[in-house]
Amino acid sequence: MAHIQDYGPAAPHGPDMSGTHDPIHTMDENERQIFDYLIKPDDSFTPEGVYWADLPLMKRIAFVTAYDGKEAARELRNIWAMFKRDPLEPFRYYIRNMVIPGAGLGLEGYVLFSIGNIKPLFQSVFKNCWSAAKTCNAVWIDAVDYMEIVGIIIGQILVGVLGDWLGRRWGLIQDATIMFIGLVMLVCAWGTTLNGWVICYTWSLFFYGIGVGGEYPMTATSGMENAVGSGKISTKEDRLHRGRKVTSAFLMQGWGQFANQAILIILLLCFHHGSGNPPYSEVAAQWTYRISFAIPAVGTLWLVYFRTFKMRSASKQLAAAKKKSKVTGYDTQSLKLTFTYFGPRLIATAGGWYCNDIFFYGNKLFQAEFISVLTHGGKSVMPGWLYNLINVGVSLVGYYLASFLIDNKLYGRKKMQMLGFLMDFILFVVPGFHYKYYTSHAHIKAFQAMYFLSSFFNQFGPNAVTFLVAAEVYPTPIRATAHGFSAACGKLGALTAAVLYNYISTQEKFHVVPWFGLAGMLLTLLFLPDTTGLDLKEQERRWQYIRAGRESDYHGVAVHPKHLSLYERLRGVGKHYNAELDYQQKIEEMRSDWEATQARQAHEKGGQFDDDDQEDSVWSSDVSTYFEKTSRSPNIVAKEKYANGETTQ
Repeated sequence: MAHIQDYGPAAPHGPDMSGTHDPIHTMDENERQIFDYLIKPDDSFTPEGVYWADLPLMKRIAFVTAYDGKEAARELRNIWAMFKRDPLEPFRYYIRNMVIPGAGLGLEGYVLFSIGNIKPLFQSVFKNCWSAAKTCNAVWIDAVDYMEIVGIIIGQILVGVLGDWLGRRWGLIQDATIMFIGLVMLVCAWGTTLNGWVICYTWSLFFYGIGVGGEYPMTATSGMENAVGSGKISTKEDRLHRGRKVTSAFLMQGWGQFANQAILIILLLCFHHGSGNPPYSEVAAQWTYRISFAIPAVGTLWLVYFRTFKMRSASKQLAAAKKKSKVTGYDTQSLKLTFTYFGPRLIATAGGWYCNDIFFYGNKLFQAEFISVLTHGGKSVMPGWLYNLINVGVSLVGYYLASFLIDNKLYGRKKMQMLGFLMDFILFVVPGFHYKYYTSHAHIKAFQAMYFLSSFFNQFGPNAVTFLVAAEVYPTPIRATAHGFSAACGKLGALTAAVLYNYISTQEKFHVVPWFGLAGMLLTLLFLPDTTGLDLKEQERRWQYIRAGRESDYHGVAVHPKHLSLYERLRGVGKHYNAELDYQQKIEEMRSDWEATQARQAHEKGGQFDDDDQEDSVWSSDVSTYFEKTSRSPNIVAKEKYANGETTQ
């Protein structure tokens, strides 16, 4: 099987209806096995050739459980083999495949959450500025939160478009460069007055936010496309672990938060004579703040280097998709077609992210309340920082569990997001309508438990899933644009929360926030397709049919009801699914690709075709022999294809 052609979404030709050859009944047993291996991989199809989602429920459970168990055993054997060769090799593998791809999000999580973490220290040290707003303009104090979010929204939309236009690699380098410059600005921020410093600090955050915003679509799309690969068909790694690969990069955001909170605690202890108790000196606050931002600046500078010199192929799949569609620059036709065919999916990804960020921001409501009760209104920043450190640790458990189960065909993306939204709804609505009971000293521990659980289900649910599906459910040419737009809508949710919470009481916040969880669950149920277990190259193959104006001629698993939203199923999108017709279509598409290869070879030889000069490293002898015996003369095919200007992609 080592020399089998890497097939995939070639230009859709559909089954041959001329009667010249029959793709099914002209095969011998060996040829049928070869094509089954290519078209029906054993991780998605039973030995009888039935797609896993077509199986009855109990058989589906048995098939998925058995294969996942076998795959888990294989991975454990590989880890053990690596460990025996070198005890540090599994750790290096994790760094190379999970940490480095998510390094940008890790640095982003460190800095962005540092803004909220450092603010209580500023309010304690610079009371007349950050708390009472006597020496500083209250508008600029509030703008610290708003301008950061606005910068992120601009970056998400702008870099999303530029990433689809100029390429993923360019977007990744640009993001890291902007973040590095922004961090230098934050470290050096100063003013002749405290208000001048706040203004400088605010604009530095805005500039940094643009780089952070671009990190969302670039990390998601490049991580996913590296998982899928730029070949013509997906690999088993893509089909079984694509979600894990992307969410493993995303969970670095959690480690960034954890590192920031731990470093702030250590720095304050170092610069405040080993004590975390107030009063804090201005010198201690300034050193803590500036050193905490200088540390990620070093990591971000390394990220600029790595993306410039070590990620040269990050745009390979996008370039291949554009070449196939004969597009240079931004693919405006794909953007229009996406709104036409995938518009409801935008409602799911953008609306779901908006609802999620309301919750993500609202989670801090719990913390402020129970800390106030537990510390009897104490002025030290340490209890808040320590409880936040515990909360981030709980969140990391949610991140990792999401990464572990997100590719499970029996659970997967959609169920995970719906359950996360539902649990957050419950965990907010219960204390909301029994507020005095749960915030009393006797029951504050239950309130605290709900706080930690809401953090867990936010990560083991919508926060992880929205990041993945906002890229996954869209075609390659506009993937970064769609992800950037969805992420920007999410930050609008954060902005909504930041503004809304200034005008309503804490108890009213608990009355308002839960309903966004219910709304997010309904949007997911109605408009989000479940791409768990879907071969992503099948989605690209369907996209080629849509671009060719032949959507109804596509019969593959991308329109299987399992992989469509409820809304799409009600519209009849899945009515063209036909496994047998699809099998025939794929063989004919492969035949066309084989003939184009022969045409290119003939052209390169000046029109002289040599049957013995095959690309043995590309085509298996069985596949070539089958196409030769069921096709017209290769010389005739070559001449016709060359005359028509057809070559392999």
